[in-house]
Amino acid sequence: GPYDAIDPGVTEKLDYEAELGVVIGKGGKYISEADAPAHVFGYVVANDVTARDWQFHTPTFTIGKSFDTHGPIGPWIVTADELPDPHALMLRCYVNGALRQECSTAEMIHNVWAQIAYLSAAFTLEPGDLIASGTPSGVGVAMTPPTFLQEGDVVRCEIEGIGAIENKVVASSAPRGWAASVLREEEMA
Repeated sequence: GPYDAIDPGVTEKLDYEAELGVVIGKGGKYISEADAPAHVFGYVVANDVTARDWQFHTPTFTIGKSFDTHGPIGPWIVTADELPDPHALMLRCYVNGALRQECSTAEMIHNVWAQIAYLSAAFTLEPGDLIASGTPSGVGVAMTPPTFLQEGDVVRCEIEGIGAIENKVVASSAPRGWAASVLREEEMA
């Protein structure tokens, strides 16, 4: 939820990633970049919360981006007709009021239309699918030294023309030492 708590679970390296979320409205496969805008229902603010230590357990990154409560979105869907150009929006992320990420969606490595074309080449996009379109510099893992989220931290992600979400990191619900009981020592390094 847009204002729900973030539970770290078993991660010790909790990170944030403010992103433009793209909501698919019309499904399809092999969608061209030119046709991509017609497949977008709307846009949301997304925080692709990542368990960095778990992200690198496998080359696919999937598990590190799949924890319960990680991935808040909202605060609502702004429809495509209300926001005709998703490539000219300011995106910002704050942690405890300190600006960590700031850029225009014009600076994205791959624009929304290219991402839809690329993804639909591999699999069919369905109405309701959500694409997290990528994050700018400023994530905690890339800071010197790396700075990860802690209990009590508040992360605010905002995108011009869409709104803002804000999520507080709460105490982990995982039993103490539980991660160590399911991983071999070399997997945790």
